[in-house]
Amino acid sequence: MDLSRVLVVVLSMVASELSHIHARPIDFVCDSEARRVMNKVDCSAVSSLPSSIQLPCIRIHKATWEMKSVHERRAEILLSLGTLAQDVRSARTLSQPSCVLTLLERLEHSVNNYLHVVKLLHNEGEQVRPQAKSCLGQDSKDLGLVLKHFGRLLTGKLEWLVVEMAKGC
Repeated sequence: MDLSRVLVVVLSMVASELSHIHARPIDFVCDSEARRVMNKVDCSAVSSLPSSIQLPCIRIHKATWEMKSVHERRAEILLSLGTLAQDVRSARTLSQPSCVLTLLERLEHSVNNYLHVVKLLHNEGEQVRPQAKSCLGQDSKDLGLVLKHFGRLLTGKLEWLVVEMAKGC
């Protein structure tokens, strides 16, 4: 795996970089360009993380995914993002000041932004309930792999959810 290519993975700062999304979360669904604004980060000497991070499940079985309701899809994404946010926060608190710490801080900020946006995308009156983990991701101390899986979560499950929700735009 080419580490420099992985480190240029999407770390979108939805809330901080796209102020117009703060007011209307539906813009996140209806404006594909807004979702593609990227914040690229490069770090020449990345070492192992101080603690393991559970990788988000990125596999999608198309037929099974399509049978799930939008609510179930969103709950699955929220669970992955929430677990990732907790693990990144734990790794960040154990990190010494370095490029890795900076990347973890930015990753945590980005994951929390997506978590916030996805939480706001629920239907009026609908309660977002935690879902049982249907897919257990493996643990990793490889920051490049964590970034790769986060990027694939965004371009896979989250994008598929947004495409479904965009039908209402």
